[in-house]
Amino acid sequence: YELTDGICFIRAEGLILRRLRRDCCCCEYFSVMKIFVISGFLGAGKTTFIQTLSEKTGIDFAVMENEYGEAGIDGALLKRDRLKVWELTEGCICCSLKSDFASSILTIANTLAPEYLIVEPTGVGLLSAVLNNIGKIEYDRIQLLEPVTVADVYCVEHYLKEFGDIYADQLKNTPRILLSKIENTSAEELDRITAILRAVNPDAEILNTPYQNQPEEWWCRLLQTPLNKQRTIVHPEKDHAPDLENISIADIAVDTVNELLELLIALLRGYFGAVYRAKGFVSIGGQWTKFDIVDKQYTVALCDPMPEAKAVIIGQKLERERLRKAFTAAAPLSYRPYTAAQ
Repeated sequence: YELTDGICFIRAEGLILRRLRRDCCCCEYFSVMKIFVISGFLGAGKTTFIQTLSEKTGIDFAVMENEYGEAGIDGALLKRDRLKVWELTEGCICCSLKSDFASSILTIANTLAPEYLIVEPTGVGLLSAVLNNIGKIEYDRIQLLEPVTVADVYCVEHYLKEFGDIYADQLKNTPRILLSKIENTSAEELDRITAILRAVNPDAEILNTPYQNQPEEWWCRLLQTPLNKQRTIVHPEKDHAPDLENISIADIAVDTVNELLELLIALLRGYFGAVYRAKGFVSIGGQWTKFDIVDKQYTVALCDPMPEAKAVIIGQKLERERLRKAFTAAAPLSYRPYTAAQ
């Protein structure tokens, strides 16, 4: 045990759990661990939503972070915000890690016993499978809350076509869909994307305004609404393993911002394979920089210092050795376009 500023910390197995603030509207000291699943495809903004959830509610909760790749990028960002992160990076908690997933949740419930556990599945996981797996171990000390699915407004149409059953599963099995990255989207486009989502899930509450502007009561309700057991979980007709691969690269090095931008553009143009998602952070001239690729868009922003420089790339037919050299070699590489025929 450790006391800091009158707050009790419990340290166990490398995690830090902090008691909820007593002045928070959600602060009720139950022995039941409530599990809140935040679903969403690659790059939808799940981690950003978790950070906002912590800020809005004043709650410090435990997070089970399941990244598609060995280098935990999002987990490092959440730990930076003093959230407690339990990382699973060897596979997908909705499929290959069923036993490990269940065992981890039971371990957290019986030893760390946080009031809230946030589960962030990999972006290519089936929400139906995640809910089923948690349901199998649910008992009087574990309560499953209504899940939320975060959907990138720019990717809804493409992902429904490219990853139909997986993406549709995430949309169909949630009572609440939050559209992200809508700041520069017109009202007409928002209405059009909302209609597409409504066709997939007619019963869902679809939030097409910035969730950051929702009142405190809305945020607290997310953490207090149990899953409706009468709601039918819709399963795909057959199991779908994503036709994707990933590469994790540690100790990456980039000399200049321009070099980083050229590398991101090369990723988008297919010089290393078909890239759907890339993320990471690196120190450039002593300034830490975070970069993201989602579908056909990239972002670069300054960030706080991180423990190490690393990157994760997710896609198809990735050229691993050339990617490693591109992210670690000082000299620029020559790029050749990727084509599906190769």
